[in-house]
Amino acid sequence: MFNKQLGELDVKTYVEFILKLIFMRSSWFPAIVVLSILMLMDFQAYSQEFHSISGVVRDARTRRPLPFANVFIPGTTIGTVTNLNGVFSLKVQANIESKEFGISHLGFHTSLFNILEQVGTGKVFFLEPHTISLPEFVLRPQNPRELVRLAVRRIEQNFPQHPQRLIAFYREAIKQRRDYVHIAEAIVEIDQTGYGPQSARDRTRILQARKSGDVKRMDTLIVKLQGGPHVAMLLDVVKNPNVILDPQLLDAYDYELVDVVSLEGEPHYVIDFSPAVRMEFPLYYGRVYINMHSMGISKMEFSLDLSNREKAASNFIIRRPPRLRFVPTRTNYMVTYTNINGLYQLSYVRAEMEFFADWRLRLFRTGYTLMSEMAITERMPAESDRMALRETFRPTNILSELVPMYFDEEFWGAYNVIEPEESIDLAIQRFNQRFEE
Repeated sequence: MFNKQLGELDVKTYVEFILKLIFMRSSWFPAIVVLSILMLMDFQAYSQEFHSISGVVRDARTRRPLPFANVFIPGTTIGTVTNLNGVFSLKVQANIESKEFGISHLGFHTSLFNILEQVGTGKVFFLEPHTISLPEFVLRPQNPRELVRLAVRRIEQNFPQHPQRLIAFYREAIKQRRDYVHIAEAIVEIDQTGYGPQSARDRTRILQARKSGDVKRMDTLIVKLQGGPHVAMLLDVVKNPNVILDPQLLDAYDYELVDVVSLEGEPHYVIDFSPAVRMEFPLYYGRVYINMHSMGISKMEFSLDLSNREKAASNFIIRRPPRLRFVPTRTNYMVTYTNINGLYQLSYVRAEMEFFADWRLRLFRTGYTLMSEMAITERMPAESDRMALRETFRPTNILSELVPMYFDEEFWGAYNVIEPEESIDLAIQRFNQRFEE
């Protein structure tokens, strides 16, 4: 494939090398070609006035930034999360009844702040660590496998059984060595079904999106992410248990109760899991956080077992040239849920993967890092009809091929987004300088 914008063919050979950030086997996706047009609706959300609050969340004792803290409006379904640097921005409608917003983080007391007093930028918000004194019953021997099994049995009790419409902010980025080569972002509408065993697949569609183009041109490979926000929803492992929370596969893992911590003011079991057997597909290492009172799953962190790299590589590659070697070196996944009115709601998902790719018989390898994240920023009752399939973002879609190159600070209007990490922010600035020249 030759693209004149990428350079002369006799200088560099460019190939498509498409990867999906997903923990499930590619065989679970049907090999069907669907002719459809994704409807990109370019409009600004919410014409009414809003208050904007931005700042950084820090540990009150160590002053370290707190990544992935939950920022929310009590009594509503509006919220966002802090980025890796602890930075966030929150846009609140001026006519909202709530006068406060809250910040919560694993192992810290939840704090409330007055909205009007905190309007502006550059604020610093401190959270106090919360150390739990273990009650006597916690010290008794617990079978961690049975705790996980009980949490799985209570999914229908602890998670919504009714459909919802969600608004989310999605971002994906690709780095070659230390340089960003691609950044894309989107406001996504999600047609989420209930968490019952017979639930239909969630559907997503793009409301508004943009991409950076090539912040830095790649060398000899074009790396793309397939599936975008559709794949991000599959990281909801409570709804899509597959090889982690599948009741029939719980015995394939060893479990260890390692701690009890506070999350959103509630004590949680912290249970580590690791593969106990070898199977024809790779398993996972990870950690699950389970509310001690409700047995609701609040958070999961997991990584693919890379001990058999060839088997692990088959999880990610859609297609590659025959002479290309692909070696995954690290995967990290995280999904969090927040308790709203007694039900655990999907809040945030993040996927990261590092790998080396090189041509056989060459001496040097090139390292890549792929990242995608999505935060649910608003929830509302579902409409009577589901999204039309022709409007949805399909598992075979590639976000960067469907959206325009455009980065502007006012692009998102009143939508809540995840603030970019420092390195991504600098990459966007470099792209803007190129774009304006």
